[in-house]
Amino acid sequence: PGRCPDCNRGGASERGLHGTDSGQVTQLERKYYIDSTYITVPREEVEINTPLRDGLVEDWDLYQRLIDHLYRRHLKTTPTEHPVLMSEPPWNVKSKREKVTELMFETYNVPAFFLCKSAVLSAFANGRGTALVVDSGAGQTSAVPVHDGYCLTGATVRTPLAGNFITAQCGHFMSELGCQVVPPYMIATKEAVKERTEPVWTRRKNLPSVTDSYHIYMTNEILRDFAMSVAQVSTTSLQDEIEHSTSIPSTSYEFPNGYSLNATVEKFKLTEGLFNAGSANIKGVSGGDLLSLPNVVINSASQCDVDVRPTLYSNVVVVGGNSLLPGFPERLNRELSQKTPHSVRVKLVQNTSAIERRFSPWIGGSILASLGTFQQMWISKQEYEENGKRIVDKKCP
Repeated sequence: PGRCPDCNRGGASERGLHGTDSGQVTQLERKYYIDSTYITVPREEVEINTPLRDGLVEDWDLYQRLIDHLYRRHLKTTPTEHPVLMSEPPWNVKSKREKVTELMFETYNVPAFFLCKSAVLSAFANGRGTALVVDSGAGQTSAVPVHDGYCLTGATVRTPLAGNFITAQCGHFMSELGCQVVPPYMIATKEAVKERTEPVWTRRKNLPSVTDSYHIYMTNEILRDFAMSVAQVSTTSLQDEIEHSTSIPSTSYEFPNGYSLNATVEKFKLTEGLFNAGSANIKGVSGGDLLSLPNVVINSASQCDVDVRPTLYSNVVVVGGNSLLPGFPERLNRELSQKTPHSVRVKLVQNTSAIERRFSPWIGGSILASLGTFQQMWISKQEYEENGKRIVDKKCP
């Protein structure tokens, strides 16, 4: 079967972007640029948007154009030739589930379709039918219990402490240093300078007048690269790291405009808010109202039947882009072990492959769709025509 890359994950929500002319134009006159290669080119009056919010589809026109792009440029096949398995967030709502089912059958005329919770697919990708899936992506971190292949959606717990929070922390850090983050599209030349000294660079001439959304996106791309290159998670509390570590190895990074720095304890400060919510700074939310990642996991498990909890704690599956941060699994395991009863055995399950950990729902979907026992679970074209879009609620729990 043909499997569409997961459009609900952080990777797709970060890369599945488009630009539209912002003047007084009709929908038909808009020109769309999809994929990171195209949107990095500065153009006048181009807005950067995403079809998703909190993992749910908000802009259906853009979502459909994204699917068109996937079929045309990546899958390179026609929709009528292959069944489609799509992942969905555990908090997806009935109306959106039915709408995407209708879209795939009515617009793309697929022969069969299935919706599966991303947490279930991540569990399958790690060889587990029962697990507590901790998924830390761009917009949020979630803990979702999966029992015997079924998602216990009522026990799902989420927090905004995730990748975008780390990006914002990087932005605050650079502001404190008094250094402006300059995207590459603005830079013509740069000179080598000493560490943490004023950068020397020249502005590119004849730059198009870009929109704020474009400039913010390109700036955040630099901050995300900085975070991926420098940020680490302290395996103990940050205070312990500072007090007991005699020397913290430095990590160097050079920004596009030539500004460079060697980060030591700062690289731990960027991520400490994930585990110490009191120190987190998110606009409009006080740190006391946020759940740290360990508390998200514990709160989720505590909402499950007491007999299931030991199995969940011994199968904590860690996925998502932030799980690739050095020290992330070790810190989570340490804090869960400290905050749970001594009788509870905490065991983290994590794939050694960075690609498989980041895109675990897609991996799980590829496994599930290839199983012989799964073939009877598809929603067929005939079933859809007989029952309508509501069939998804019956066949895709």
